[in-house]
Formats: sequence, C-alpha cells, structure tokens
Amino acid sequence: MVCALPPVRLLQSATNQVASISHGSIRRQLLHSRRTWYSRVVESVPSIVTLGVVEVRVNRSTNPMPEFPLAADILTVFTRNPGKTFRLRELVLELGLRSSQARELKRALKDLARQRKVVYLKKNHFALIRGTASHGHQGIADTHARAPSGDLSGREPTRGNATRGRLIGHRDGYGFVVPDRPVGGTDQDIFIPPTGMGSALHGDRVEVQVVRSKADGRLEGRVIRVVERAQKTVVGEFHCGRQMNYVVPFDQRVHHEIVIPRGREWPAEERSARRNRQFGGESEGGDTRGGSTGQRSARDLENIIVDVEITDFPRLGEPPRGRVIEVLGRREEFGVDVEMIIRKYHLPHQFPPEALSEAEAVPQFIPELDREPRRDFRHLPIVTIDGETAKDFDDAVYVERLIDGNYLLQVHIADVAHYVRPGMALDREARLRGTSVYFPDRAVPMLPLELSNGICSLNPHVDRLAMSALMEIDEEGRVVKYELAPGIIRSAERMTYSSVFAVLSGDKTACERYQSQVAHFKQMQELARILNKRRDQRGSIDFDLPEPEIEFDEFGRMVGITRSERNVAHRIIEEFMLAANETVAQHLENRGVSTLYRIHEKPDPKKVLEFEEIAATFGYSLGVELPAARRVRVRRRDERERYPRFQEQVEPGDLKITSRHYQRLTQRIAGKPEERILSYLMLRSLKQARYSEENVGHFALASPTYTHFTSPIRRYPDLIVHRVLKAVLEQEAAAHLKGGRGTSARAGKPTPPRPRGTSGRGKTHRAALMEAVVSSLPSRAPLSQDLVLPGSALILPQELHALGLETSESERRAADAERELMEWKKVSFMAGRLGDEFDALAIGLTKYGMYVELTDLFVEGLVPLESLDHDRYVYRERLRAIVGERSQRAYRLGDRVRVRLDRIDRLGNKLLFAVIE
Repeated sequence: MVCALPPVRLLQSATNQVASISHGSIRRQLLHSRRTWYSRVVESVPSIVTLGVVEVRVNRSTNPMPEFPLAADILTVFTRNPGKTFRLRELVLELGLRSSQARELKRALKDLARQRKVVYLKKNHFALIRGTASHGHQGIADTHARAPSGDLSGREPTRGNATRGRLIGHRDGYGFVVPDRPVGGTDQDIFIPPTGMGSALHGDRVEVQVVRSKADGRLEGRVIRVVERAQKTVVGEFHCGRQMNYVVPFDQRVHHEIVIPRGREWPAEERSARRNRQFGGESEGGDTRGGSTGQRSARDLENIIVDVEITDFPRLGEPPRGRVIEVLGRREEFGVDVEMIIRKYHLPHQFPPEALSEAEAVPQFIPELDREPRRDFRHLPIVTIDGETAKDFDDAVYVERLIDGNYLLQVHIADVAHYVRPGMALDREARLRGTSVYFPDRAVPMLPLELSNGICSLNPHVDRLAMSALMEIDEEGRVVKYELAPGIIRSAERMTYSSVFAVLSGDKTACERYQSQVAHFKQMQELARILNKRRDQRGSIDFDLPEPEIEFDEFGRMVGITRSERNVAHRIIEEFMLAANETVAQHLENRGVSTLYRIHEKPDPKKVLEFEEIAATFGYSLGVELPAARRVRVRRRDERERYPRFQEQVEPGDLKITSRHYQRLTQRIAGKPEERILSYLMLRSLKQARYSEENVGHFALASPTYTHFTSPIRRYPDLIVHRVLKAVLEQEAAAHLKGGRGTSARAGKPTPPRPRGTSGRGKTHRAALMEAVVSSLPSRAPLSQDLVLPGSALILPQELHALGLETSESERRAADAERELMEWKKVSFMAGRLGDEFDALAIGLTKYGMYVELTDLFVEGLVPLESLDHDRYVYRERLRAIVGERSQRAYRLGDRVRVRLDRIDRLGNKLLFAVIE
C-alpha cells in the first residue's frame, strides 16, 4: 500500500509501527521523530520506506516549516566545535532553521545559559560552558573541568586577551576576579556571573576573559580555565539524604554541596595533631573520630563537622564529589570552631615527618663550635618583654645611658636562620605556612615546638644564639652609630607587659621583685618617648584603635569580651623593634643587595575622596588639596536618558597626599566622640602593607626604608632578611680580614662606644669580633671559607618577588582566620544574651541595613532595614544615610543608637539587632 500522508499523520503512523522495524538506525530515528521535523527524517531515510503494511512515498519537492530542534540537538552544534564562539545567525544556519525562528532559538539558548550549559557572552554570541562537551571535547570555559586539584598553570599558557587572578566567590553563585595586574588601565575587579563561573570555586587562581566593559569602568568576564585549585578540601556539615549523602560547606562562598559516594563517609585513618599546636590541643570531638567503616554507618555522621577532599570538581549539572578525610566533631563542642577555621582557610597544621625529624635532631643546647665566632652579651641584664600567654620569644632588649648623654639600644633577635637553612624540610614547611597563626586559646606555629618554644626561643637563664642590632641614639632620636653582628645572649628575666607597667607605675611589690631592672626599665621608657617623638615629627600615623580580648575561665570556657589594654610597655617594645627594623633595612639597601622590604604604598585617590566625603559630614577633612575631577557618564542598562548619572574620577598622580595629612586629623579627633568611627574609616582608606623586593617606602610609618627583621620564629620574611643580612656580614668580614677597606656594618659612621665589660683598647667592635674569629680558626684553612655564617644566603630578585607574593598572601590568610574565629567566639558568647539591650555605634551603612558596634563589648552586628518599623527606610548613597520615606528620619555613620539583640544567624555567623526607639 502506497500513500502520501500529512507530516503529522505520517510521524504518528510511523511511530506506532516502529516495533515492526528491524533496521536499528531507522527504528531509532523514528522513535525520535515525534519531536523532530519531518524534513529532517527525510534526510536520513530513502524516498520510499516500507513499514510492514505501510509504504510511504515522500514528495521531496515539499518544503515545510522546520520544527524547532531539541536542546540536545542545539548542544550538538557546540560540541562539534567546543572552543568556538557562535553568533546567533550562525546557529540558525547550522540547525537549518529559518530566520523567523531566530527569536525562538535565542530564548532556547538563554534557557541553556540558565542551566549553565552554554554561556551568553555578549549580544547574540554564545559558547559552550566548561564540562558540557562530550566525547573527550572540552568547552571553551572548561579546559580543566575534570583536572585533578593542584597547579594547572603548566598545561596551557595565558591566552592573548585573557588575564589571571584570584577568584572571590559569593554565596549567590557569582564571583569577582582580583587580577594579578590591572586590566585596561583600571584596578577594578572583574565580575563573573554564575554562567561564567564554570567549575571554578572560591579562592581558585583562574584565567578569565573580559567580555564586557561598561562605561563606568566595571568589567565583566568569564572563567576560561582554572590555573590553580585553592579548594582541594572543604570543611562542612555532613547530612544523610534519601538518595545520596552530602556535605554543606561551612564557607558560604563555596555554594556547591559536596556529594559523598557510598563507602566514602568515614576517613581511612585517624589523624593526630600532636606537636602541631601551642598552648592548646585538639577539640573535644574525639568521640566521633576515626573508627572502622564496618562498625559505623553514615547515619552516625548526621550534623557532624567533617573535612572533605574533593575528588571530582563540579561540572554542568553535576555537583562536586568527595570523600571524608577527617571527622572533627559537633559544632558546639569545645575547640571544634578552631579546627573548622583552620581547615576553612587551609592553614597547614600538620608538620610532615621529615620536618619533625629535623626538629628532633636539633640539640637543645649550643655547641662550643657555634659560640666561638659570636659577640658575647651574656654578662648584660638583657630581658624579654612579651604577652602573658606568649611561649615563643623572638626578641630581647637592653638599654644603657652613655657618658655623652646618648643611649645605647641593643635589640637581640633569635638566630632562627642558624637552625632552619635553605633546602631543609623545615624551611619548605616554614615557607608554606608563611607565619604563625594565633587564636584566642591556641596557636598554629610556623616552626615545630622544639624550635619555636625550644632552642630558638630566647628563654630566660639559658644561652641562645642571636642576631644583634646595636644602635647609638642621640637625644633627638637619631641613630648616629650602629653595628650588626651575630651574638650569644642569656636572658636575665622573662618580663610581661603588665609586670613592666607595674614597675614603671611604681608598684611596690613589682619594684621589689625586679629591683635590679628598675633603672633599666626607666631608661627604656625615656628612650621610647624620644623615639616616638622623632617618629611623630616625621609624620608617622598612630591609630590607637581598641582591640577585643576574650577572657576564659580555668576550664577554657569563654566568660567575657574586654578591650585589650596597651600600656607604656607595649610602646617600649614597638619603638625598639621599629628602630631595629629600619636600621637593618637601611644597612641592606646601602649595601645594594636584594632583600624583602615591608612596604606600604600611598592610598588610592578614590578611597581618599570617599573618606573626605564622609569626614565632611562630621565637619572634618584631611586637608588634602583635591585636583579637578573628570566627570564620566555612567550608563545603566535600565537608565533613562532624561536622568543621566555621572561619576567623578581622579588620576592617581594628581592627588598630593602624605602621612602628615592623616596624622594631623588623628590628632584633631583624639578624645572626640567621632574618633572611633573616623579612625576606623581612615584605616579603611589606606592600602594594606605587604612584602616586596622593590622598596617604595612605608607610608603609614613615614619611613623611606623598612623591613621585618625582629620576628623570625613566627614570620618567614624575617627569616629571609636574616639570611641576607648574614650573607652581607660574611662578605664584610671576609673583605676586612683580607686587609682591604671593606665596608662594615656601620655604614661608614663612627665606631659606636664600647659597652661596659667588653675588652679591646682602641679597637672597634667589628675589629674585636674579627680578631676573635681569626684566633679560633685553623691557620691552614682559607679565611673566606671559615667565615661562613650558617644559614646565610643571597637571593635573586625574581625569587624574592615570588616570596613577597606568597608571604603577603599567607599574612592576609592568617589575619582573616584570626578575625573570623574572633567573630565566631563573639557570636557564641552573645547567644546567651538574646533580647538584651545595648548602646551601639553605627559604623557602616548599606542598602540592606546598618552595621553597629556595641560600645562596651566590641561586638558587631547588623540592623536589617526591614527591622526598622514605623516607616519604610531606604539607603540614600548621595546622602550616605538610611532615610525613612515618610518621616525623613535618617541614620548616619557615627550615630549613637540603642539596640536589642533579636536573633542569631548561625549559618552566616552574624548577630541581628533591632533599633529601640
């Protein structure tokens, strides 16, 4: 039977008869034909098809309207060319559609974009999203969608129109990339919409392509590939689902839930953090750790905090997968909060076995061979001054008044470089950590306890190796002479800030106990005042912002939050350390060697202008001369032409600002009600200090040359500076011993007066040191070989550049971890005070509410706009105020308000307040 049926009747009839078809390819085509155009079926079958009793004759001269393709058919076009960007017109031709169907196709493509299968790049341009391609192909935005975690930078170079940077995720799925270098002459971050994120997670180093630049300078881009994974592990709360188990990440910026396949719920082995903590051990979560997977089920982990290793990163339509590697305990158990923060910020907290073996091998005494080439300061009453809970002592000080009225300041710093040398496992781990991290009740040290609390720490009444800075300072606070030398000391006393303050305050008990040190402490106080006055004269900024301090009972439970007190003893140590750091930095710069500097660049002009606008509402100003600003038209997508918006832009080089502008304002607001808020805002307008091999000075300290030298036990950059300094001293000693006029550690200045108790008639300290060294060396050995100071190293500028980036990032990571844990502790403490009322200060205004700080407890929280009843409040950016539409009542920065603690957001770790009228 031969018949010509309409297309719809033909397809229905063909589908009903499909079971009788033996040819597999035709059968599959006809099964698909309910939603496929008749004209496309015609392309794949002969003109006449026999279907059992039905014979269909196709009239090829007909040209019906093509039916709209399936989503899979559209994606097939992309997978054939996974790296190509298609225009809408090209897709219409590829799919065999008519131009009248282009609008329908665009809607379908936008649906695919919402499903994160393709990305809508710009007007009518589309590309395949990473991970969507099949059969081994990869999308243009997902070169490494299934790559293992780690550094992927070696697989593909940066594309010509792409840039690299760090991705900062948001809980709503989008993110921002902070580029390594400014893009398009601006320091703007690059906005990444959810459709452009691909498989990248918060913290990843990514390569992005800018796809849109707006009139106001804002950039929008998409992730091309992940260069380096930051989220190799994720800490979160375990949950059992009906179909699968999953972990909800503690970090809300990681917006994916981690699927845990069956059999991977329990860690393979129990971990231990023995010898990885200071003044604090592990959490109480031990009863939920480890165990055999055969004895425990996944149900036992419900609501338990776990650490998960990501084994498969997210792909289109597929969540990330992982396995539990550590069980930490329940959220409310003591110490679990610290363990969560450590893992959230990926703080290295387990020393590798080889590093621990090297630490154990270091003797806890000083061999005679290590003593001989050093200056001996053990006869002097040198002391350490630190906090009450400090366990590692980097620095010790001594002050003496000289005959001519000058002061001799000795700053002795632990010689960590003698024990931690380049190439050692200890050095690799110290570089990885970058810094010690200090939490309220424990610390994660940079070095194992055998070093940080043992042989490197300047503990009292024991011999320790040190790098010593001897400075002669006149009554104006100028360093007129100095000497840098390796030394050996014996701390006479372990002092605390409170005990020194008690002595200087005339406390009878304290003065009797430290009778032999009273005169020295008074000289220290005199010298500290002179140095502080000198810094003040050159324009150094001194923000005396209060810092919270958590109080614990004898069982380690938190009992209160108080303001940390800074007394004269803190000032003494600060001034002495600043003097030593500047002296070492100046010496290394004069010698022309490459080293790490601690730099603080001038503030961003835009931030200065923003602060000026806010300060003007309080009647204050920095007094800086503002240049003429360019008005730039800001075009919004929904903006009407009759309401144009403009933004003022100032070129960085046009703003002439110095630290004195900030200094004068801090002096004007001292003791005023607005001091707290303006000091806080001034601090926010400044850039962050960082480490760099290029010296650009330190803006806040008004110092042309500055470095970090005084804390090598807890900061890796200080250890680097020690190595470079020792190499320079080694060169100077070799040049001196060879009879030439080699440079010395006094930078061409006169010889400092010889401290009491030293020997040598008319000899400089350096000459006395060199003679002592020479007398101890075998005469048959070349001098240049025997004058090597262990741990010395000169470092290439490119390596210093990498070190500067690494250590600056480690410092910020540690500061963020410490800050977040402090906020967590505050929230936990305030949980018992729901409904209580407090006096507060408005410290921040946003479109969703007002941030307040409780004046007595140093606790911050949010007053949501919706909690401000009796009116509808909105944030007016131009007024910098939250204003009621009917009452016109306004809340501004610095306002004193009375608030009530309404609720606690445990998931977001936030306190939510309501204003009491």
